[in-house]
Amino acid sequence: MNLPLLRADLPTPALIVDRAALERNIAAMAAFAAAHGIALRPHAKTHKSADIARRQIAAGAAGICCAKLAEAEALAEEGVRDSHLTSPVVTASAIARLAALNRRIALSVVVDHPVNARLLGQGVDAPLRVFIDVDPGSHRTGVTSPAAAVALAQAIAETGILRLAGVQYYCGSHQHIQSLAERRAAIVERTAYLGTVLAALREAGFAVPIVTGGGTGTFAIDASLGAFTELQVGSYIFLDREYVDCELAGPHFEPALFVDATVVSANTPGMVTIDSGLKAFATDAGVPVVLAGAPASRYVFTGDEHGALLGDDLPELGARVTLMPPHCDPTVNLYDLYHVLDGDRIAETWPVTARGRSS
Repeated sequence: MNLPLLRADLPTPALIVDRAALERNIAAMAAFAAAHGIALRPHAKTHKSADIARRQIAAGAAGICCAKLAEAEALAEEGVRDSHLTSPVVTASAIARLAALNRRIALSVVVDHPVNARLLGQGVDAPLRVFIDVDPGSHRTGVTSPAAAVALAQAIAETGILRLAGVQYYCGSHQHIQSLAERRAAIVERTAYLGTVLAALREAGFAVPIVTGGGTGTFAIDASLGAFTELQVGSYIFLDREYVDCELAGPHFEPALFVDATVVSANTPGMVTIDSGLKAFATDAGVPVVLAGAPASRYVFTGDEHGALLGDDLPELGARVTLMPPHCDPTVNLYDLYHVLDGDRIAETWPVTARGRSS
């Protein structure tokens, strides 16, 4: 592909990132964190991109978060040198990889069980920063009581090589509560519980230098409550339909990630078919929103390669349409490249560096 290229000439389906909107989102969150005296460690599971991670760090982020060890390895290969792993690493082979990465970059990882702490202590050969993962009530990962947090801190100390850097607390199920008042009430209640965990650790003699967590849906609430010293926001750089539904577009951020598609069939009244189906969008959060080209239409999935637009005022055969993904993170993982939009031209491409790196 010869660049620059007119957007209208780009083969579809194509993952589009609006450079100007992306940069405004990055700057807005960095300014918010600085104004509130809180560190920023964006979650790279959203974008999986070394190009974007470097821009976030250049704007003031302390480093990045990665959901999986393989993400951190892939981004380290492209020069991203400070990563926090937000999921436990438990197998012998993965711990060996973790130890190798720990020798190369500034690294930290969560732990939520004393057995895991002992295995990490036996498997690494240089001091490793660890965070106690605290379950906010979702029962996905994390210790489930203040007493369990203290027992885990003791196990960490007994290894002699692990360094307790703090606590991680992520209320994932709360990020998409659409009502701001209900979201805030839920986070206030959950933050109060976090306070009991922190108090128990400190009463037991353990320092908690960093409290990391939060997310795009709750970042302003989290900052106002004062418990966190570091925010793990991710989707703010792109937004998606889920976060637009939470009214985060406009006051703080703007959509920056899109999928361009083409009408490939137009034979049925009230319906046209586009070349973007199950392989073009994540399906866990409903359907994408049609923006440019047919804004009054409604999208439905019709197969692996195709979707349909339904409505009265539909585009013609060969026309372009632009859609907003329902959920940005897993949509990004379906593509090899971001096509970077400047005005009406695709100026460059950025690889989705850690695409498929889920181990």
